[in-house]
Amino acid sequence: MRLSGLLSFPLTPFTADDRVNLEVFAEHVERQIAAGPAGLFVACGTGEFSALSVPEYHDVVGTAVRVAAGRLPVFAGAGGGPRVAREFAAAAAVAGADGLLLLPPYLVTSTAQGLVNHIRYVAAGAPLPLVVYQRANAVLTPAAAVQLLDIDQVVGIKDGRGDVDAMLRLVTAIRASGHPRAEDFGFLNGLPTAEMSVAAYEAIGVDSYSSAVLCFAPDIATAFYRAYRAGDRRTTNALLAEFYLPLVELRDRVPGYAVALVKAGARLSGLDVGPVRPPLVDTTPAHEEALAAILARGRAALSLVGVP
Repeated sequence: MRLSGLLSFPLTPFTADDRVNLEVFAEHVERQIAAGPAGLFVACGTGEFSALSVPEYHDVVGTAVRVAAGRLPVFAGAGGGPRVAREFAAAAAVAGADGLLLLPPYLVTSTAQGLVNHIRYVAAGAPLPLVVYQRANAVLTPAAAVQLLDIDQVVGIKDGRGDVDAMLRLVTAIRASGHPRAEDFGFLNGLPTAEMSVAAYEAIGVDSYSSAVLCFAPDIATAFYRAYRAGDRRTTNALLAEFYLPLVELRDRVPGYAVALVKAGARLSGLDVGPVRPPLVDTTPAHEEALAAILARGRAALSLVGVP
């Protein structure tokens, strides 16, 4: 299962009394599907995986599977320690997910071989294709990446580190390994606001990326994606200058805004996704006002270049 293209990472809405709002989540997922992504990744980083209980997680994944109804694959996040990650992986399988995104192990730093052992351990807990999320304390060497080809369930690597040179080494090691699975193995650009780095990653053979913007401004996210694929640098450059660069500057002001700012954007779009759960903090009114202005600038840029 090799995914290529624009990928959606939906939010997890919460009510004012701190319950998962499955009704709003279902609406959110339907809106995401309407934007035409290649796959859904629910209950992952943007979906506040670490804030969910196992029963909540099961409900979120099951709702996404029901709404998707086979129109596109649904991957679910799994992470934490090895036993906890297995528990979430098993819950995802029961809920009908098509695959898993394995987040870094909880706090523990080990060797690259230790990470491979962890991946193998979790993969054995549920019969689902698995994408490995490389970031923080989960860093692969080229040799370790090649070992993943011998774990049949592992189908790709999502990179959240942003070290293009190191990622090129992984891609090259896998593609040149001679392994029967090497050509079908997938690579995902998973950096926050990945549109900023899409050109650099595609140059090293990473042709799919996650878009947090898709969660709250699908018109902008899909316009950027279509323009990039068509080689329309006028549109992509305009959006980078008028929307993405200001968005990243605002996002970087407060730790955790990679999620909280996306939720604020979804609220501005009319979707009642509620607050973030701690330790994340919600956006300030001033920052939400700034986000609204950035969105207006992005849409004005689209109008100026003639994108409806």
